[in-house]
Amino acid sequence: MTDAFRNDPVRRMLGGRALAEMLKLAGGAPMFGMGGFQLLPFYDAVRELGLQHTLINDERCGAFAADAWSRVTRRVGVVDATLGPGATNLTTALVESLNAGVPLVAIVGDANRQHAWKNMTQEARQLEILAPCVKDVIRVEVGERVPELVRRAFAVATSGRPGPVILDVPEDIAHGEFDYEASDFYFDEATLSIPSRTSRPGRAATLQAAEFLRGAKRPMILVGGGIHLSNAYAPLLRLVEQEGIPVAHTMSGKGGIACVHPLSAGLFGRYDRIANDLIGQADCLLVVGCKLGEIATKRFSLPLGGKPLIHLEVWPEEIGRTTPPTVALVGDAGEGLADLADALTDGASARRAARAQYGQEVQTKMTAWIEGAEPRYGATERPINMGRVIRELMNVLPADGILVADGGFAGHWTGLLFDTKQAGRTYVPDRGFASIGYGLPGAIGAQIAAGKDRPVFALTGDGGFNMTLGELETARRLKLGLTMMVVNNAASGYVKALQHAMYGGRYQSSDLEEVNYANAAEALGCHGIRVEDPETLADAMRQGMAEKDRPTVIDIVVTRDPAKMLPAVDNRTAQIKKGDRIA
Repeated sequence: MTDAFRNDPVRRMLGGRALAEMLKLAGGAPMFGMGGFQLLPFYDAVRELGLQHTLINDERCGAFAADAWSRVTRRVGVVDATLGPGATNLTTALVESLNAGVPLVAIVGDANRQHAWKNMTQEARQLEILAPCVKDVIRVEVGERVPELVRRAFAVATSGRPGPVILDVPEDIAHGEFDYEASDFYFDEATLSIPSRTSRPGRAATLQAAEFLRGAKRPMILVGGGIHLSNAYAPLLRLVEQEGIPVAHTMSGKGGIACVHPLSAGLFGRYDRIANDLIGQADCLLVVGCKLGEIATKRFSLPLGGKPLIHLEVWPEEIGRTTPPTVALVGDAGEGLADLADALTDGASARRAARAQYGQEVQTKMTAWIEGAEPRYGATERPINMGRVIRELMNVLPADGILVADGGFAGHWTGLLFDTKQAGRTYVPDRGFASIGYGLPGAIGAQIAAGKDRPVFALTGDGGFNMTLGELETARRLKLGLTMMVVNNAASGYVKALQHAMYGGRYQSSDLEEVNYANAAEALGCHGIRVEDPETLADAMRQGMAEKDRPTVIDIVVTRDPAKMLPAVDNRTAQIKKGDRIA
């Protein structure tokens, strides 16, 4: 338990001050927000207490930054917004965190309760708007309960499947004076990071699952983002190597084990290398921390049925939602994997030896796939091939470097082609809601989390960058040495590629103006590099890494051909016509 001042049994202070005191006790996570009158006492206390607070240019970007910071640190991210438009601007980012299981506390100001619903300026039914976007809404109605309710917000955010929580603070609470018991200023340290309150699957179900795995000749493990939420890297690796079982991952699950591990089968679902075929041939599937949604199941067409399916998931209502399990394991991914490994200890060496040829098959197929992808990885064409961008990035970025992938185009290409070199959250895609615009604010949060000496790169499209370009000012003000790679195809690439596939050259509202984003970066006091020759990519990336006190924007001119804009055929599209290249 952490606690604060105990010299005075009772302290009288503003509600906004009490809120700031509690956040300091929580570890002083960097906060992102844009102030308004309702929370001014909170802001003043933040200044006096020396907490790190960053003014952002858009509340959505503030929540995205807090989200990425949380993913990298595993601690609770904090964002604030004033009432009305400030609060409602958070919605898209909060849904990203909700769907991805990222713990956030969003502090929103609200109207003075003495005058609420009397046509107060900017007043809206904001809690009704925000409630579906978060795990819980906590409204402070009694000033003396601020410490208790802050603790509650953190506890909810980190428990079970983590997620965002709204802490609604009316103006008269933030500005009012109240008597606080000194003893009420404390935190349960378990609730400050994830996983906080863990549970393990039942023993009987675990033993049943172990028997299915024990008898399988070609088992597979499919991991989703829950592997990161649980910090389950060590137990996953133990089970994989003890039993000789290949692992495939979703975009969110990338990094469960290193992509370069010999038993990594890469991405599965809508885009895959070799994993989908292996899933079809598997005789037992262990699904860990994955909701088995549209993308992971290739729009529910991946052959998961007809074989034993073990589903390990902390969120019980997700089990059986799309695919009936043979065995349901409800609990923390790390605890469940450790228990499975323990239950399978006897005879493990014999099973591993019997599966050696299976493991070699995975390596052989993966090697062949990588060799087949060499025309993309090594492409010398101009405009630049996306595969070449990712190859150069993998060569330059160290093992502990972080790649933030924006929604859409950037996520698809990196999900398929980018390899992590170690287990852990070094790949940060916004796959909870998959909205574009995450790249730059996500890089801001990730760079603050990583520190100055750990490189952070972000890949975004020109459309996503256009949404958030103003946050370059934020990154410059913070002296962050992050590197933004802007995939410049002068288009809403994902939409244009789909229009190409489905309508054969009929395009509507998918083209953008040609913009030199390197020049725009320079105008904002950042380092800008425009790259049109693939041979200069690596040098540009190294220049970005060398900048420690200001952001670098690498404006990469990539193909304008819509037939080459996606890494593979999107399964929802119509049949591709003969002669079309699908990259």
